[in-house]
Amino acid sequence: MSSEKDGIVVVLSSPSGAGKTTLVKKIAKENNFKISISHTTRKPRTNEVNGKDYFFVSEEEFKNLISKNEFLEHAKVFENRYGSLRISVIETLNKGDNVIFDIDWQGTEQIKNQKLNYKLITFFILPPSKTELFNRLKNRDMKDKNIVEERMRQFNEDINHWENYDCVVINDDLESCYNEIIKFINKKITNLDCNYDKNKIEKHILKLRNWFFIFIA
Repeated sequence: MSSEKDGIVVVLSSPSGAGKTTLVKKIAKENNFKISISHTTRKPRTNEVNGKDYFFVSEEEFKNLISKNEFLEHAKVFENRYGSLRISVIETLNKGDNVIFDIDWQGTEQIKNQKLNYKLITFFILPPSKTELFNRLKNRDMKDKNIVEERMRQFNEDINHWENYDCVVINDDLESCYNEIIKFINKKITNLDCNYDKNKIEKHILKLRNWFFIFIA
């Protein structure tokens, strides 16, 4: 059971490369938020640290945690598994700390279906264009052409879920996007709606769907 002293839950989701991880770190650093560190079966990227960026575990270890119902949410994304431990999240919230998640739409749906007794605010982050998305992926320790193309193909599936979120924000400028998210969080805390421009978002998504890209090796 939650109380007025309990923390709040904020979720950021986006297509791969739209900037949600950078936003999550900025929100956590400049506000009273603890990042929920996911367990994952994927290999660490350059400069990623076990226990700080992710808890890197084997497929067997991950499945064992699933069998014990240890995850608040978990999903398979690009052939790798990701999950958030239930007990660490609940303990953090019960201390009065706010928790922010960097997860995909599958995990978000699971958290929403848990019907937690804590205030939950969900955000979907969109890139300014597919060209920008492609450039971010290409420059993000993803030199493998196949990996980048796989994430670009997944893009249209990911953005199908934007309407299931409380707020949708276009990340065309990091600082502006951050400020908009903080504004919406403060609104939701006081039980006000985000009231973002859905017509603008729908037009932007239509443009993104029709945007062709060319892989430049």
